[in-house]
Amino acid sequence: MALILTFAEVRDGRLRRASLEVVSEARRLAGPLGATVTTVVVGPGSQAAAGELAAQGADRVLVFEDAAVASYATETYAAALAQAIADTKPQVVLVPFTAMGKDLAPRVAARVGAGLASDCVALEVKDGRLVARRPMYAGKALATVEWTGEPQMATLRPNVFALGPSDPPRPLNVARGSVQGSARARVTATAATAQGRLPLSEAQIIVSGGRGLKGPENFHLVESLADALGAAVGASRAVVDAGWVDHQLQVGQTGRTVSPSLYVACGISGAIQHLAGMSSARCIVAINKDPDAPIFKVADYGVLGDLFEVLPRLTEAAKAHRASRA
Repeated sequence: MALILTFAEVRDGRLRRASLEVVSEARRLAGPLGATVTTVVVGPGSQAAAGELAAQGADRVLVFEDAAVASYATETYAAALAQAIADTKPQVVLVPFTAMGKDLAPRVAARVGAGLASDCVALEVKDGRLVARRPMYAGKALATVEWTGEPQMATLRPNVFALGPSDPPRPLNVARGSVQGSARARVTATAATAQGRLPLSEAQIIVSGGRGLKGPENFHLVESLADALGAAVGASRAVVDAGWVDHQLQVGQTGRTVSPSLYVACGISGAIQHLAGMSSARCIVAINKDPDAPIFKVADYGVLGDLFEVLPRLTEAAKAHRASRA
C-alpha cells in the first residue's frame, strides 16, 4: 500500500498548528492515493503530540526523542527524517513551510534524491500522482508542478490547508526511532526574543503597521488593536528597516509570508514586496489616508481616514465586543 509521510514540528513542547494542517491534508489525499499516513515527530514532547496527530488522520506516529535531537539542529533533524524516509519508502512526503520546514526540507530532499516543491497552496491527485500549485514571481502567478520520481516532496504554506474534523478516538500506533550516526555540531544554547504573542505564521488574525504611523512611539496603536483582537503583530519592511520593530515581525517578500483569516494593514501603502507576503489572506482590511494607496486594490474592505483617529476607535470597539461576549 502507498504511504504518505508527514513531518510534525514541536516547539516548546507544543505541536504547531501548521503540522496538524499537513496531517489533515495528507488524510484527504490518502483516499484517492489509496495510502496510509505516517507522521514523523522529532524532539522533546514528541510522544505527547501523538494523540493530536492521530485525531487529524495519522495512522502511525514515528517518534524520535533521543538525546541527539534535544534541541533543533538541521543536521540531526534532517538525519532523522531522511532515515524515516529510507525505512518507510513513502510515495509522498509533506512538510510545513515554517521556519524549521524551510531549513529542513531542502536538506532532506538532497539526501534522499527527491524533487521538492516549496510553499504549495494547493494539492490534488491526478492519475495516481500528486499535482501541486505554488506561487511564483512574488505571488503574481501560480505554477502547476508535477514530479517525475519518488518520493514526491512538498512544503505546505501554513493557514492555507484547512483542518479536517477530528477523527473518533483510536488506538495509538506509535513507534520509536533513534538518529543513527553523530553530528558534526551541537546546539549549546538558544537565544530567542520573547514576544508573548502568537507567531505570525500561525496567527489567524494579524494587525500590521507601516510608515503611516510616523514613528516608533506610535506603534503601540497597532499593538493595542492586536491585543484587543487577539491577533499577532506584523510590520512592513520600511518600519523594520527604520528600526522600529524586530525583523521577525516583517511581512513581505523578504520577511514572512502569511495567510491569516484576517489581515489589517495600518498605514501601509502596499508595495508589491509587501503584497507578496500577505495577499493570500482570506480577508484584507486596509486603513490609509491616501485614496491612491495600492493596498486598496487588494483590500476587501478599505477605511479611508487618519489612522490616529481610526485605530483607537477600532480598539475600543473590539474591546467592547469581546466584553459583551465574555
